[in-house]
Amino acid sequence: MELLLIAHSINTFVFATSGDALALPKVQCPNHPEALLVEDYRAGDMICPECGLVVGDRVIDVGSEWRTFSNDKAAKDPSRVGDAQNPLLNGGDLSTMISKGTGSASFDEFGNSKYQNRRTMSSSDRAMLNAFKEITNMSDRINLPRNIIDRTNNLFKQVYEQKSLKGRSNDAIASACLYIACRQEGVPRTFKEICAVSRISKKEIGRCFKLILKALETSVDLITTGDFMSRFCSNLGLPKQVQMAATYIARKAVELDLVPGRSPISVAAAAIYMASQASAEKKTQKEIGDIAGVADVTIRQSYRLIYPRAADLFPPDFKFDTPVDKLPQL
Repeated sequence: MELLLIAHSINTFVFATSGDALALPKVQCPNHPEALLVEDYRAGDMICPECGLVVGDRVIDVGSEWRTFSNDKAAKDPSRVGDAQNPLLNGGDLSTMISKGTGSASFDEFGNSKYQNRRTMSSSDRAMLNAFKEITNMSDRINLPRNIIDRTNNLFKQVYEQKSLKGRSNDAIASACLYIACRQEGVPRTFKEICAVSRISKKEIGRCFKLILKALETSVDLITTGDFMSRFCSNLGLPKQVQMAATYIARKAVELDLVPGRSPISVAAAAIYMASQASAEKKTQKEIGDIAGVADVTIRQSYRLIYPRAADLFPPDFKFDTPVDKLPQL
């Protein structure tokens, strides 16, 4: 029976260079540099499988250590650290909270607690945490991704630390920051959509929106009809052909200056109505208005502006189910 003799050696580090840049050190066996080292987790050694040489010792295990340190032994507490670090809070939220003592050793002879929290959560951190929770809740209701939530949190932190919107509620500021973040990330939402998931009025969100842009000296891109077209058509269940036709109609209407002064949302709604009426998938003004968040009267007004040039607005390859001259005149 052969015994594998394990010999200890000084840690061998080889520095591989690439050009002039110095790469990270690589631990390897001096006799078998190509061998894949075996790590002994219990002893903390790195061993060469070819010759048994201990190339590295006292290796730190960076894996999870599932032990409980709670006072209640029955409860499961597989935790070694606190909450994840939050860079948006002051100090990164790396504080330690000490629970209130219950035994006699926790109090001095005068009855005062010996162990007190060195730092409790400040009022500003508490206000920001509540705002972050509200932002997350609003974003979840309209299915916004995580990158928009993060951008909204950063915008709110900047506004809150500048104290430039004193007198405005944090919920109103959070709603306006969410609107700005959507615009900056290229997935704009309407004021009515933000208002529907918050407790703030549309007028108040609009006021905070203008104040935040001025305070942060930032700007947002102008919204266009194409920003809402795919989402509106998808919610209405319209096919791809109708969506492409509505996008083409809205773009041509703007290029021909047929809808001066009209909002992109109302123009998009009118274009969807015209494209759907010319196809087999017809939608009423009320159905489109409920999805787009505009009134029937607004859709009719924009539709009347583009109707006289309807023949010039449709794409050349559009398959008409209803001819242009048979479209509703309203």
